[in-house]
Amino acid sequence: MPLPPDALFDVPTPLPPVGQLLLLAGEYTRHNDSVDLGSTGQDQSIHSRSAERLASETTAAITAVVGLRLFHHADLTAALVRLRQVAYLADAASRHGPRLARELTSFAPEAVVDSAARIAAHMRRRRSGHALEPDDRLDAVQQAALHEIALGHVVSTSSLNREYLHSTGARVSLGALRAVKSHGFVERSPGSAPAAFDGGPRQDRVRLTLDGATALATVITTPSASRDAPAVTLARPAPGFATRPASSRSSAPGR
Repeated sequence: MPLPPDALFDVPTPLPPVGQLLLLAGEYTRHNDSVDLGSTGQDQSIHSRSAERLASETTAAITAVVGLRLFHHADLTAALVRLRQVAYLADAASRHGPRLARELTSFAPEAVVDSAARIAAHMRRRRSGHALEPDDRLDAVQQAALHEIALGHVVSTSSLNREYLHSTGARVSLGALRAVKSHGFVERSPGSAPAAFDGGPRQDRVRLTLDGATALATVITTPSASRDAPAVTLARPAPGFATRPASSRSSAPGR
């Protein structure tokens, strides 16, 4: 049966490399949450395969960026170096036990998002044909909220029919969350994040959707404080290394 004429042109638009990187950062957050929530022998096998997949996807993302043939710039070089480090550490994580493996991917979401921001800024700076038109549905507060969510900083909890947001980075308000959620840019993954305290209930990780990653890719920028700073080297942590816990900021109605 022949396809209708319109169907011949109904082909989904491929997600641009910056958007791919933002979704990849979310996959690293999902992986880290999974490692934090389980440590059985079966979980270790699953986590090992997950780390291998993430290393492969990171390498594919690097190839996609290189394929754009962008003009050389220090930010672009720094972003690609960071992504190669992330891929290397993810591959190494697939061969270690849960504690060291978790340390090796701890900062992957932040590194991938920062790289995406540097690449996006470079494309806009050079007025590249790959740069996307900004999504005018996002104001500055909503952009900042999506950025924090992309970094894997935001979780949600409920108590006595009230919703609370907790962020390990910049504060994200419930109003901003509801605004971006109304556009279909974010979703909650129930019980996918570790509890805030020993014996407490699991939290709901807030994640970017495909549409959210696409929208954020059009406006993402690097923080002004780090715009001119050199890339941070993600050195392999030594055995026994413990990451410093980040402070948590919360949002609740009436605050």
